[in-house]
Amino acid sequence: MTVIGTARVNTSRRMTGGGLPANLKRTSALRRVPSLEKIRFRSVCGNEGDVCAFELPRDAAAVRVEAPTGRMMEIAPGDVFLATPGDRESTRWVSGRVPAGGLVPGQDYWVVAESGIIGELVGAPPSEDDFLACVRYLGAVYGEAGETLNIKQFAETAPAESDCNAPVYLVLGTSGDSGKTTAAIAVIQALRMKGHTAVTALKATGTPAVGEIARYRDFGAAQAFDCLDFGLPGTYPAGRKGIDEFFGNALDYCLRLRADALVVECGGDLFGGNVPEFLTCLKARRSDPKIILAAADTLGALGAKHALEQVGLGISLITGPCTDTPALRAQTEALCGVPARNLLRSLDRGTDPQVSGAAASE
Repeated sequence: MTVIGTARVNTSRRMTGGGLPANLKRTSALRRVPSLEKIRFRSVCGNEGDVCAFELPRDAAAVRVEAPTGRMMEIAPGDVFLATPGDRESTRWVSGRVPAGGLVPGQDYWVVAESGIIGELVGAPPSEDDFLACVRYLGAVYGEAGETLNIKQFAETAPAESDCNAPVYLVLGTSGDSGKTTAAIAVIQALRMKGHTAVTALKATGTPAVGEIARYRDFGAAQAFDCLDFGLPGTYPAGRKGIDEFFGNALDYCLRLRADALVVECGGDLFGGNVPEFLTCLKARRSDPKIILAAADTLGALGAKHALEQVGLGISLITGPCTDTPALRAQTEALCGVPARNLLRSLDRGTDPQVSGAAASE
């Protein structure tokens, strides 16, 4: 039986491969993969970034994942859908990985991110998420020439132009949910208020989501990118081979675009998602980026300041929960010697003038 965007595959074809409807549901991790007139899959191991077919068991509960448009989409029990294997290392949420040798057809794996990243679960998840579900891997989708399709095939390639010398505003955090995206949006708004109409945004590390980069565009970014645009479903695991080249390619692409500024957000904390490697790549291109730190508490802000000083980087502005009250803000400023502002409340009132002065000055 076939319904719009839905497929069910009979038992014999599950293990041998076959064809699937062209309007099959797909997750946002495959947003750069173009529409296919024919979706053909075969029973081979699935590796990171491969376009793969999965099935949600008929006796499972429906699962919510992000569609390529950014809306939240329901995968119904019995649905076959397209997603990709990948790694995720989270200090607060679900972690998963692609096992050595890839996903094995007929075996069960877990949805570990709402963008549709699939892998084996690492440890017990600390919380229930709408996307967390066990699904069966069916096989990898292949193209006209018989090649397994992978998101790397659809990645951006650097423009021919040289570096346009746009200033870089870097948003870092001491943890997940510390206010990094809020800070990045505040910087974009401050730049727009100063008359800069061409601002590029990059979510450089972590787990991708259309909803996040769409918010950058909503608040004024002319263009917005994340790791999917450059061929990876996430920047994990730590210390992965070739990550320096990957970050270099992403930065070179963004810095060659004609723009007034580049606003970069790194997901998670200062140590996960290969953030240290990213900082090294950025420093090779911009020795003194303006850094906005989103910190959960004063101690975290102080630790981040010292960690960044060790690699020759200084903080321009501190924000996040460590500025939620006047007392916390004063304590953070006194201990860190850096201006502190609560940008969440500033967004409610309009961008704080100090963001323009401390984070977006030229």
